Formats: sequence, C-alpha cells, structure tokens
Amino acid sequence: MAHWWIHLRDITRALNYALRPFGYPPLSNEQTMKLVGDGISRLIEKVIGEDRKEFEQIRQSFLDYYGKHIADHSRPYPDVVETLERLKDYKKAVVTNKREALARDLLRQLDLNRFFDLIVGSDTTEETKPSPVPLQYVLGRLGISPEEAVMIGDGSTDIKAGRAAGVRTVAVGYGYKGYEELKDADFFVKKSIKEVIALLKRLKNL
Repeated sequence: MAHWWIHLRDITRALNYALRPFGYPPLSNEQTMKLVGDGISRLIEKVIGEDRKEFEQIRQSFLDYYGKHIADHSRPYPDVVETLERLKDYKKAVVTNKREALARDLLRQLDLNRFFDLIVGSDTTEETKPSPVPLQYVLGRLGISPEEAVMIGDGSTDIKAGRAAGVRTVAVGYGYKGYEELKDADFFVKKSIKEVIALLKRLKNL
C-alpha cells in the first residue's frame, strides 16, 4: 500500500483552499507530489507562475489554512516511531524546507519532536536545501563532523544538500519520489525506515 498520499493531503487541501478564490482548478495529491520539496513559495510559483500579482495573497492564505490544519490527516510513516526509539543514542535533527514554526508544530502534533535535538526550517538559516548551509548549521550546533553524519531523505534536495555538505546520504524509496530522483544517494532504503538501523551500525564500524 502507498502511504505517501496520506502525508500530502494536508498540503493539497491547503493549496486548493488558497487557489480556489482565484479560479485555479483543484490539484490532486498526485499532482502535489510532483511539486513539493522546495518550500512553500516555490510550490505556489510552480502552480501559478512567478509574476502573478495574486502570489502574496495565495501564499498567506495557504499559510493561514495550513497552520490550522497541518496535521488533520498527516501521520508518521510506518515503523518511524519504533525506529526513532531504537536510535535514541544518536544525535538527530530535522532539516526541512518547511518553515521552522510549521515544522515544529507538525512534529509536536505527531509526537515526534521529542526524538530530535534540533529542528531546522527554511527560515532558520539564510539558505535552504539543496544548499549545504542548513546541514552545516546542524553540524556546528551539534558538534558533529561531516564524516560522522548521515543525511536521510526522500527527495533530491536532501541528497544534494548532503553531498554538498560532505556527509553520507541515505535515500528512502517509500516517500514522494522515485529511484531516478534519488539515485545519487550513497545508500538506498527501499521498503522501511527500519533498514536504516542496520545500515547505521554498519557505517559506524567502517
């Protein structure tokens, strides 16, 4: 069963809510899946173009609605909570192109914030993924060298940011993107995040 659509419903609903007054046709979860990954502003630009006068109204409407409905349908992927419990001895951070306040609220509502030492959003640092700056910020804050770190993600921006920061990259193939977009990762986890546990232990012993 595909689980990615569950996590996109809240984004799709917020996007359609913001677009509807301006006459744009509603987007499906499948259409939204192809657009996400580069932050909210870029998401809207992909739909309406870069020079539309209604951009700011749509963006603010999206933010207002999404902030109130950020976890109506979103749920952790299967095995995520169990895996994070088993990785409690590792320092962990979230690096997302979602705004930090939104990311914190989503993680709090899903009861996942307790697992992370640091949460970095699109407005935490001056640049966003695929720039290495957010990861470099994490490394500095947590006192970790690039050689000790691993970037785990489900999109090309994750893999590009990790490689640019000089850390090893692990792509998970059960999310929004397919293998072609993730093929530059150092390692590939196909079915479950649980596979990361054995991989990290192996990397630790290299």
